[in-house]
Amino acid sequence: MKIPKDRVRLNVGGRIFETTSTTLANAGRNSFFGALFSENWLRHSRSVTGRAPGDGTAIRAGPDGGCCVAHGSVVHVYDWIMEEHPPLNLDYQRVNDVAWVDSENIIISACERLGRGDGGMGLFSKSTGELRYKFQVCHENQVKSFTAGALSTSSDYKIFSSCKGRSNEYGIGVWDQVTGKQIDFFYESPGWSLGDADKLQWLNGSNCLLVATLFPRKDNCYISMLDFRDKKMVWSWSDFGAPITVDEKRVRDTIAMEDSNAICVVNEYEDLGFMDLRMNGGSVKWSSRSRMMKGKLSDEPCYPKLALHGGQLFSSMDDCISVFCGPDWVLTSRLRRDYGGSICDFSIGGDRLFALHSEENVFDVWETPPPPIS
Repeated sequence: MKIPKDRVRLNVGGRIFETTSTTLANAGRNSFFGALFSENWLRHSRSVTGRAPGDGTAIRAGPDGGCCVAHGSVVHVYDWIMEEHPPLNLDYQRVNDVAWVDSENIIISACERLGRGDGGMGLFSKSTGELRYKFQVCHENQVKSFTAGALSTSSDYKIFSSCKGRSNEYGIGVWDQVTGKQIDFFYESPGWSLGDADKLQWLNGSNCLLVATLFPRKDNCYISMLDFRDKKMVWSWSDFGAPITVDEKRVRDTIAMEDSNAICVVNEYEDLGFMDLRMNGGSVKWSSRSRMMKGKLSDEPCYPKLALHGGQLFSSMDDCISVFCGPDWVLTSRLRRDYGGSICDFSIGGDRLFALHSEENVFDVWETPPPPIS
């Protein structure tokens, strides 16, 4: 799946040269043309060692250059100079996801607390750690206990979360982030999976929500686009019923790319795949040209993750993050540190990239070098 506007014109001393962005991407990160094409050169700034035990769950870049890291039942918050704020927890239940609402507020989704009727989601102050309010799910005008999973937010102040209850509360809940009140719920239909979703992504252009439930959380993968205005699933794909091959490729992460009307997926064999959003239920076109360079194999390998930022595609595998550019998504560079083991999650925001490692309680900070002082 290509992105538009492949042709590039360069004015060199008054002479016009025309080439393609793929050619520039192929030139590599350390070439002059590569520098022209990729403005966001990243350098390793620092590594931060935490004090929380256990494997990391998620890392999320904040809008102001800080980040938050979920470990077990606790979320650790860091400001832009990497000083730690008071930790957050929701009844000390296992954290499933964490998201920034704005530069001052963080949402935590957690497992249901057995024996209690409260929900598994809360909004916290970044600075003080204060729980400002909990989110509730109502079914037939009754408050229900639930486990909250993947999180996402929209530009019109809505919060989305995958939800699992004890009866009918399976689906995607929607709340007003100002009041904390539930405003909608998209119920899971038979034969499909929404409540167990691994990933949610709000698409501003289409006003739809990408919902992905992936292997191994489920035996099959389910990716869909939900339009809450009409309560419709406007696009869907699943590998259910697909023939099993020798080199069976299972989708491990996905991301929507609105500019190219595509869904990008990645499997455990380091392949990138693409699906056309204009075709419902189409097949995945796997791209061998975009195969990532292998990093150092870890004793605890992690599933790959995807991110899109500034027209570049990022994918983690083992202990490195590969960067792809151009309409053909050519591998142009990779980010790697030798310490910490496999990367279990990464996040981009506030002009920084944060990478959380699995074997050691450490995360790396990569950032754009500051401009030279004139």
